[in-house]
Amino acid sequence: MPMIQLIYASRPFGFDNAMLNAILMDARRCNERDDITGALICRADLYLQLLEGPQDAVDGAYRRIAKDNRHLEVRLLSRREVTERLFPDWAMRDDPARSWMWTQADVKAGAVDRATEAEVVAIFERLAREPKG
Repeated sequence: MPMIQLIYASRPFGFDNAMLNAILMDARRCNERDDITGALICRADLYLQLLEGPQDAVDGAYRRIAKDNRHLEVRLLSRREVTERLFPDWAMRDDPARSWMWTQADVKAGAVDRATEAEVVAIFERLAREPKG
C-alpha cells in the first residue's frame, strides 16, 4: 500500500494550552495505533499539520480532523505519495509557529490559501531538519 503525506491548515476554535494538549494526546494515541507520523505547527490563529503514513490511515485521520469541532476552516494544502517520512520518530511533533513562517497579519490576509504546495512542504522540510528543543 502506498505511503502518503498530507498537509492541511485549519483555524483553532477556542485555542488554549489545555485544548492543544488534548489534541496532541489524541493525535499521538491514534497515530501510534495507525502507523502515522507527522508534525503540528500551532498558534492561536493557525494549525498547520503534516501527516504521513499508510494511505488509508492518513486519509481516515484527515476525515476525523475535518469533522472535529476544535478545527475551523479545515483545508487540504498538499496530498502526495512519498517514499520516506519526514518525521519518522514522531507520532506527532509539536512546535510553535516559527518567526520565519507567516505572521498573524499574513494569515489574516490569506497567505495560507495563496501558498503553493512546494511552499507548505518546504515549511515542514525545514522543521524536520531543526533539532527539537
